Amino acid sequence: MKVYNTLSKSKEEFVPVEEGKVKMYVCGPTVYNYIHIGNARPMIVFDTVRRYFEYKGYDVNYVSNFTDVDDKIIKKAIEEGTTADVISKRYIEECKKDMAGMNVKPATKHPLATEEIGGMIEMIQKLINDGYAYEKNGTVYFRTRQFKDYGKLSHKNLDDLQSGGRSLLVTGEDEKEDPLDFVLWKPKKEGEPAWVSPWCDGRPGWHIECSVMSKKYLGEQIDIHAGGEDLVFPHHENEIAQSEAANGKEFSKYWMHNAFLNIDNHKMSKSLGNFRTVREISEQYDLQVLRFFMLSAHYRSPLNFSADLMEASKNGLDRIVTAVANLKHLLGATTVETLKEEEKALLEKTNEFVAGFEAAMDDDFNTADAVSSVFELVKHANTTANGESSKEYLQGLLDVILKLTDVLGLIVEKEEELLAEDIEKLIEERQAARKAKNFQRADEIRNELLEKGIILEDTREGVKWKKA
Repeated sequence: MKVYNTLSKSKEEFVPVEEGKVKMYVCGPTVYNYIHIGNARPMIVFDTVRRYFEYKGYDVNYVSNFTDVDDKIIKKAIEEGTTADVISKRYIEECKKDMAGMNVKPATKHPLATEEIGGMIEMIQKLINDGYAYEKNGTVYFRTRQFKDYGKLSHKNLDDLQSGGRSLLVTGEDEKEDPLDFVLWKPKKEGEPAWVSPWCDGRPGWHIECSVMSKKYLGEQIDIHAGGEDLVFPHHENEIAQSEAANGKEFSKYWMHNAFLNIDNHKMSKSLGNFRTVREISEQYDLQVLRFFMLSAHYRSPLNFSADLMEASKNGLDRIVTAVANLKHLLGATTVETLKEEEKALLEKTNEFVAGFEAAMDDDFNTADAVSSVFELVKHANTTANGESSKEYLQGLLDVILKLTDVLGLIVEKEEELLAEDIEKLIEERQAARKAKNFQRADEIRNELLEKGIILEDTREGVKWKKA
């Protein structure tokens, strides 16, 4: 299996730190609003990477944090006259709803920055003790030049950064030993959340959070650290400096970064008014369509979001969903049980599509080509399965399609909707049960309908129902 490593700027054979195991850290969102589709891309991409490792038999420990203390969260809290804690908790829950809609599996652990402050203070103290950090008036800075390999991920030279002007530098120049040093701990401002530390009451810098959470839940050396390409510098570069200075060993073997997402060929920004949240998308499309759209391009290729491309993705996903529904329909209708002689070669041919799928995924998780293999499999199913097919053949086709789409995290089995006449029959049965004082059965029917998205209302005119 080949993985493109940002560190070496090349594809490398994947060799885990520990055989059979993958330790993977993915930078999660800062929770001050609904997640936008830019946040959704790494969530979907690296969830798919995780799923493929699991498909290949690896035991994956997948950690993805929530940044729940940050200037943007504090600003939102002040605007709403509430606390940063209330804001972050609210949007963590909303984020989890959107992730479920996109069929992103929960991480093995979703650490919160505010719950790991003790570990951050410990790591900062170690960096001070070892000469990698220093304190000035309550602020602690990392000595960038003290870490000899600084710039190895972003392939930036320190002297070039120095001459790159103030845009690359961090605030508080006057107190720093070097303009390129970055903040590990900062004093609190009025009305901000703060924690007690040896230097002052304050809060951690952004970069130290991920270094500490990764170390706590995955160990000092991990296999894969991932996120959007906007995090390469300075966030991931600074993480490497802190972690390797504190732990004395290589932090992550492989660094994976997904490319940007544009909207109608423009960079997404609030000022352009093209800022789209996942929640807004869900009002127009099933979020499975958004997932399918994200996987239709290679994760390292820039992706352009547009109405036309979403419609094309909807049609593409519908092709797979329809094929699955057709196979299930044929399975329910056929009377032939065992595989017929002429079906054996047809079923064996599915191995070619599986091999194509795996070859694409083994080549730096090329989901675009993997989807093409699924389409070839669907075409094979559509042209060879019919009313004469055996159950064994139909089930074989169905199993392969479901196995591969599950790796991509695509839900292609749609629950059959209840017909109006079926609902009315169940309502009649419930009324009869109530007359007979069989309230247990009446409640069972109400709950059964509720599970299928049907709400009953008992009115004077009788029982009415509506879709949830």
